Amino acid sequence: MIAWGDMYKVVEAMAPLYFALALGYASVRWWRLFTPEQCGAINTLVVHFSMPFFGFDFTARTDPYSMNYRVVAADAVSKALAILFVAAWARGAKGGAWSLSITGFSLAALNNTLVVGAPLLDAMYGKWAQDLIVQLAVVQALVWFPLLLLAFELRNAWLGIVPPPSSSAAAADIESPTSSAVVNGRVEPVSSTSSSPDEKDGTDDVETTDAEGAYAPKRIRLWPTVKTVGMKLSRNPNVYASVLGVAWACVAFRWHLSMPGIVTGSLQVMSRTGTAMSMFSMGLFMAQQERMVACGPGLAALGMALRFVAGPVATLVGAVALGLRGDVLRLAIIQAALPQSITSFVFAKEYGLHANVLSTAVIFGTLVSLPVLLAYYAVLGIV
Repeated sequence: MIAWGDMYKVVEAMAPLYFALALGYASVRWWRLFTPEQCGAINTLVVHFSMPFFGFDFTARTDPYSMNYRVVAADAVSKALAILFVAAWARGAKGGAWSLSITGFSLAALNNTLVVGAPLLDAMYGKWAQDLIVQLAVVQALVWFPLLLLAFELRNAWLGIVPPPSSSAAAADIESPTSSAVVNGRVEPVSSTSSSPDEKDGTDDVETTDAEGAYAPKRIRLWPTVKTVGMKLSRNPNVYASVLGVAWACVAFRWHLSMPGIVTGSLQVMSRTGTAMSMFSMGLFMAQQERMVACGPGLAALGMALRFVAGPVATLVGAVALGLRGDVLRLAIIQAALPQSITSFVFAKEYGLHANVLSTAVIFGTLVSLPVLLAYYAVLGIV
């Protein structure tokens, strides 16, 4: 049974997230401190500085030689099942299958392993569970986030979208009277009053459409596309930050090395801004929306279902297939029901794809996650 003191530690870890969120929200909604262009620039700062340093810092401090590879493999199987499920669902849904698949995968498979998962699972099962969830966080940063970035870039290439700086996207969200967002899962074009009828600015949740509103991906050649996507990914520090972190960890834990204090301090002064600035950016985005639930109740409920039901079910199948039993199986299921990854919103905002859905999933999903996770813990303790 979880002690009240342990429960307080979990709440203590979650509460600062909403402090940063509230500051970002108030900065735009009430204090009018930032323009839309500045809000977009802050998110770009998070993507290219805060998140890479955060990813490198925690992966470099995790022992790669103590990995539980069966748990990691079970997690990989569950995420592969999630990809197949959301791809099949997206093909039958109204809207762009590629875009919905990316967002669906984020909702079903990418979770907040460190801020919420580590203290909660430590309280539930002990130190070994905390170590396992950190290992899964390393794999998520090393494998699944770069694959998510690859999917974003391939989508842009396939649909012929050339996204401008995110500040322009933010400006279009606020200033263009003809802008529209996701409605019942449908991605609609966004136009600008300063653009000609033939121009598409690619902002927010835009996809290339024909005159009938159907999706019209352009014809592309394989090698130029691979080259373009590869060049864009090579300029994104999130792709290789975790790779460098794991590489250093392999060397450091093998030969018992440590970084000089000046290097460690320089890394940590930036990495500590990762979570806080991500939530602050989300507060800025939330303040620019007309409604508190930016994506509407229907998509919000769908996001909750993917996060708290589809994800754990896929993990159950993968974990059983890999032979996980006992408390390790219970841990695998509970970690799949952790709240939405904050990083998934930051990337969605930067690439202009369903950021309203991801922000709702993070904000409200984190609020309701504690009772949901406790319910999973109680039920799995009986089974």
